Amino acid sequence: MSRPPLKPSNRTPIRQAAVSPTFSPLYRQIKELMVRALGAGEWAPGAAIPSESELAVRFGVSQGTVRKAIDEMAAENLLVRRQGKGTFVASHNDPRSFYRFLRLTPDDGAVRQARSEPLSCRNAAATDTVARVLRLQVGDPVVVLERLLRFDGDPVVLDEIILPADIFGTLTLDMLKHADRSLYSVFESQFAVRMIRAEERLRAVAADVQVASLLGVAEGDPLLLVERVTYTYGDRPVEWRRGRYATGHYHYFNELS
Repeated sequence: MSRPPLKPSNRTPIRQAAVSPTFSPLYRQIKELMVRALGAGEWAPGAAIPSESELAVRFGVSQGTVRKAIDEMAAENLLVRRQGKGTFVASHNDPRSFYRFLRLTPDDGAVRQARSEPLSCRNAAATDTVARVLRLQVGDPVVVLERLLRFDGDPVVLDEIILPADIFGTLTLDMLKHADRSLYSVFESQFAVRMIRAEERLRAVAADVQVASLLGVAEGDPLLLVERVTYTYGDRPVEWRRGRYATGHYHYFNELS
């Protein structure tokens, strides 16, 4: 007999009932409640979550059910297990996740030191395309920034990044220039936004005069255009990024399984 969706107990600050249909596995219902807690900021990035036994009591299920929910969240990089220490909310401040979404690899396999160089940060109005991608209204305010990503000093990626101003409206070029962490770490620490997943589309383009000058290539040289839409909790798109990659000594690498 299928069990009805769970509701959090009176001890939990989450007030919404689970909206999963009755045929949803029980652990998935627990996962949904935990993701809502993450989105509501109940557990901050880098913070430890309650133990499996505490969560089992909270949700009125077995520890095995909680463990299965946590396993799936860890596989999706929402949580991080640390041997002997517990389970923590994943954070962009973890050096292992600095370039989690960057799939650019040197041809020789050597490790290269990456550095972000902000170029501009301005306010703009959402065009038809921007509004469609970020689920905004045409004319809504957005923030547009450009930055170079250098590897061992060499410019390799030129990014144009568009962000909804209702979240990132106070972002400034000075803030970016003085940041000593990855861009997503800045978004997380300054705006409480964590990037959960991304969708990318790749195509080949030719370098125009301005892009060629910034990337140190010849006009007309082939570049890899990587368009990325990044989502936060609640599957809300919060970033549209268009990166032009100089692949003279680098390649795009993605492991499939």
